[in-house]
Amino acid sequence: MSHARSEYEDFKTIAPDVYELVLALGQVAAKAGLDKQLLELVKLRASQINGCAFCVQHHILFSERIGVPVDKLNLVAVWREAPVFSARERAALAWAEALTFLPDGVSEAVYAEASGEFSETELTYLTSAVASINVWNRFGAAFRWTPAKRPAAANAAAS
Repeated sequence: MSHARSEYEDFKTIAPDVYELVLALGQVAAKAGLDKQLLELVKLRASQINGCAFCVQHHILFSERIGVPVDKLNLVAVWREAPVFSARERAALAWAEALTFLPDGVSEAVYAEASGEFSETELTYLTSAVASINVWNRFGAAFRWTPAKRPAAANAAAS
């Protein structure tokens, strides 16, 4: 793939009002009490589907910092086949995929699974998180934002 058309930092400068709105939308689900680790799995999965390298890397690195188990990060792309995900995580991932592949709609089965694991309020906020990451993915993929480099490990710097 060719180089970036613009960068994430440019977006903040070019359209600060858009940046602030999308950022705020992305934060409301956590502020409403949804588990941050669950939200990161959802954001990572949507970013994988949408092919946004910047967002995939961002959510992997952030997930690691907040303690999401590495096995879950490694297996989120194949979550249906991996036994490491809870029923709630599976419902959230199915919901995220349905909303990301929106032309397919949200089936009654996916809705029943999600509404069985999340209250109406939680499901509304989860939907806001999925909507937000899909917006971020549109910007990141369109402008081919460069993914962040993994910070050097502290012990590697000491050697």
